[in-house]
Amino acid sequence: MPFDAVIFDLDGTLLDTEAMWGAGLERVLVRMGHPPAPGLIHSLVGIDHEQSRQRLAAALPGLDVPAMEATLFAEMSAEEARGIALKAGVAELLAQLWGRKLPLAIATSSVRFRAHAKLERSGLSSYFATVVTRDCVTRAKPAPDAFLLAARRLGVDPARCLAFEDSDAGTRAAHDAGMYVVQVPDLVPPGTGLANVVAADLLAGARSAGIV
Repeated sequence: MPFDAVIFDLDGTLLDTEAMWGAGLERVLVRMGHPPAPGLIHSLVGIDHEQSRQRLAAALPGLDVPAMEATLFAEMSAEEARGIALKAGVAELLAQLWGRKLPLAIATSSVRFRAHAKLERSGLSSYFATVVTRDCVTRAKPAPDAFLLAARRLGVDPARCLAFEDSDAGTRAAHDAGMYVVQVPDLVPPGTGLANVVAADLLAGARSAGIV
């Protein structure tokens, strides 16, 4: 096995939630009198809540950000409660890695209560030895802190970790942590050139990395 551990991003990598949240955000913004802004919404992929708030406030002067967030959170929580779809290949890949007793972790920009709720609803919680959320680190992605902390908790050298990401911010974070990075783009085409492998889905990326 070429790696000692595998670290996954959550939204857009394991869970098919980015498109759902993007569509929900656009609906809420339109109801609040703002035109559709797919480019703006795509720029939020992979970053944390505070960075998203700042970008939205700067791009949409006059937007009542707290009201928008409250409405969006309520609508998306209800939608997620009805079920969260997995990205292609997730169930098969995690089952294979779990069967080989390879340590697995999450490094996400989501806050703790949101990340754990989504993992429970999707049935993935039991696979991961540790879950690093935005609350756990001082700096969010694209800083490498979340990936470095995940490796430290697993007791593994970051250079011996394989990271799976969908976003450019996450890819940069994992790369700067010194990990081998497989990027599986979700909503936005890759733009950093920092991934070791860019793959169409998780299983294809895992094969390229030599772990399946």
